[in-house]
Amino acid sequence: MELVLNPFSITLLFSGALVGMLSTFIAIKLGDSTRWIALTMLSVSIWGLFYGLELSSNTQEAMLLFIKFEYLGILSTPAFWLIFCMKYTGMRSKFLKLIYFLIGAIPAVSYLILLTNDFHHLHYAQTAVNDQGPFPVLEITIGPWYLVNIFYSYATFVIGLIILWTRFQNADPLYKTQTKFIFVAGIVPIIINLFYQLDIIRVYSEIDLTPYAFLFTYLILAFAIIRFNLFSIKPIAKERIIETITRGVLVIDSSLNIVDFNPALKAFYKNPESIKTGENLKLILKDYQVVLDLIQSNEAKTIEVQDETFDERKVIRIECIPILERKSSLSGSVLLFEDISEEVLTKEKLQTQAKELRQLNDLKDKYFSIISHDLKGPIFGVKELIHLTQSGVISQEEFMTMMPEISKNMENVAILLENLLAWTSSQIRGEFLQLSDFNVLPVLVQQKNLLERIAQEKELEFTLEGESEAWVLADKNMIELVIRNLLNNAVKFSGLHGIIKMSTKIEDQHVSICIEDNGSGISEENLTKLRNGISFTTKGQHNESGTGLGLILVNEYISKNHGSLDVQSELGKGTTFCIQLPIGTKPS
Repeated sequence: MELVLNPFSITLLFSGALVGMLSTFIAIKLGDSTRWIALTMLSVSIWGLFYGLELSSNTQEAMLLFIKFEYLGILSTPAFWLIFCMKYTGMRSKFLKLIYFLIGAIPAVSYLILLTNDFHHLHYAQTAVNDQGPFPVLEITIGPWYLVNIFYSYATFVIGLIILWTRFQNADPLYKTQTKFIFVAGIVPIIINLFYQLDIIRVYSEIDLTPYAFLFTYLILAFAIIRFNLFSIKPIAKERIIETITRGVLVIDSSLNIVDFNPALKAFYKNPESIKTGENLKLILKDYQVVLDLIQSNEAKTIEVQDETFDERKVIRIECIPILERKSSLSGSVLLFEDISEEVLTKEKLQTQAKELRQLNDLKDKYFSIISHDLKGPIFGVKELIHLTQSGVISQEEFMTMMPEISKNMENVAILLENLLAWTSSQIRGEFLQLSDFNVLPVLVQQKNLLERIAQEKELEFTLEGESEAWVLADKNMIELVIRNLLNNAVKFSGLHGIIKMSTKIEDQHVSICIEDNGSGISEENLTKLRNGISFTTKGQHNESGTGLGLILVNEYISKNHGSLDVQSELGKGTTFCIQLPIGTKPS
């Protein structure tokens, strides 16, 4: 393949190589929108280089070969130009990926048609070599797809120019200056190409001056970017900056009139239509005097406001930034609104969890102590007593004399062990509810019978009043444990000849079960602990030991069964525990 250089090809080869090197340098060194103008320049340099090689060729085959490489630049130049204009102006759209796809689709199709032109002649209907000028040039007869490509190129450049013009006609003078450079770089080559296509300007019939115009203007643009740091400041318009801020922004003047705001601000008001430029903030925030006080303090401050006007609780952080003139006179303020509801709720939840964890750790330490003392002591005592009896140190008559006390201790140990197992199950793996409808009267009678023998030692009397049937919807095993613990407490804290009253009452949506004793009662301090779920222990009327675990389980199990617990007590007069459980359905 023989190449014969001429002034036209040498100019294109030199300027194309220079623009190619400069654009590569810019693309590597700089970023964002500048990289896209560098890619546009690189495409132009490819166009110019291979057009120069085409003008240096003597055969049609060589010219058509270089055209295939040349069109890599011709087709990508308008696509990169339009993407640059969109990036440079900060254009946003939810269909942005689709737009990019469509921008690149036609160049891809056009290149495929060019490569296969010999089969369909859609791009070039006919080609030939024209030897009439000072050097051979390719003479073409255009096909229908050539016109499609021309229209696409003009459309992309014009759309890019419109985007530049509409975005920056009212922009800062600094942005206008650099935008003018870009505008000229985009419009001059298109005008030259239009003149070429309309046969207004032609050199030697077939020579296209468009790449010369592109290379010349982009050469100037490349030097401006490198020498004068043309894109050192990103030209994003003021309103675009405010729009992209996720916090609500409100700008007011010294008279509290609204000057500007962003769309995010409206999310902080239940009536967003009231936020309008020129409206006075005193009318809009008449129910929020604390915010007006913040503004009128003329100081940079931040406050947090609880907003109950929404359907859910909102906590809003408001920052006030005064705008001062040169002589320190106030010309207005900027208010920044931020929804910190989730942050506050998470903080409160963590604090609650930390408190519960501390209580749980305290409870765990206490129950390890229970296991090592309250369980270990009685069990080891029985073991030692059996050993002494077997050894003959204690006679069988003495052993039988001790049996009632041993039996009572074992009853307490059995209740304690049952509570420990229930609490462990609840805390370690959770408790699985088995809700069912059942009559609570037999449960009261059954649990009373279990404690009858212990109650007889104090000559206590049990009474049962209320409905003949009281059906509840709950987990029967849990409610049995609740009632057993409450009755056991009533027995423990009752004196000799005391009365323990059990009663039921059916109300609208629940059944009330009350257990009342006339024993020693509970102090105010311990009542507060009980209502807050804090464990405590006290000795019974006959020094019966306790762990506090029973009442913790009572509170927890009643809550899990969607019930509630009410406690009334007075020292020296007795205590009444009332449980409210969801009403059940009697089987038909």
